[in-house]
Amino acid sequence: WRPHVLECWRRAGITLGSKVLDVGAGPGYATLDLAEIVGPTGLVHAAERSGNFIQHAREACAARGLTQVRFHEQDLMAGPLDVAGMDATWCRWVASFVSDPARLVDTVARALRPGGVALFHEYLDYRTWRLAPPCPPLESFVSEVMASWRASGGEPDVALSLPTLLEAAGLKVKRLDPKVFVIPPTDFIWTWPSEFVEINLQRLKDLGRVDQAWTDAVREALRAAAADPHTLMITPMVLEIVAEKRT
Repeated sequence: WRPHVLECWRRAGITLGSKVLDVGAGPGYATLDLAEIVGPTGLVHAAERSGNFIQHAREACAARGLTQVRFHEQDLMAGPLDVAGMDATWCRWVASFVSDPARLVDTVARALRPGGVALFHEYLDYRTWRLAPPCPPLESFVSEVMASWRASGGEPDVALSLPTLLEAAGLKVKRLDPKVFVIPPTDFIWTWPSEFVEINLQRLKDLGRVDQAWTDAVREALRAAAADPHTLMITPMVLEIVAEKRT
């Protein structure tokens, strides 16, 4: 995903001296890239609720000598974020997991200066994640993942509602660009969804949603598909959204 992210940021005008908010920064992978792009004259605010992720990101920034990052250990659903005047905000795979996407969008809108841009990469149609030829165990896995997110208050296809929420918050949607890959097992991108499957098989089992026989069937089906060079994987569709705050 990194080349697509970097191109999104470039087209949006993120450059030396820019001020950017990284929404749901996780362990800081995007934060580090943003900090290096904006340079010492720029500023990156990284908002993340996990103290462990914040610590990891702090250490990574220190190792690279990046002093232009400010960290906010905060659950964005719990209260307002004290950040304003940003040239851009970046949010990837966060809106699907929050209990109130409208509140997340309002946080983004408040953080931006007039004319600033909000950038999102969020899931648009999660059920596009399939194999060719079809693989029912993987499709069952996708259904269980979507159901588990909804059970915890999230929405896997949250990008369907984001354009309307952005317009209501005072932003003008400038670009909508779907992102999906169709890849064989030999493509390095294959490792991203396959590792996600492995991690979430255990998660679904721990949640009590599935049993060992089900997880074994999914795992074996994916291994068989990966061993067949004629298999194709269609990844979950992501929507790139660029919206500008009205002046």
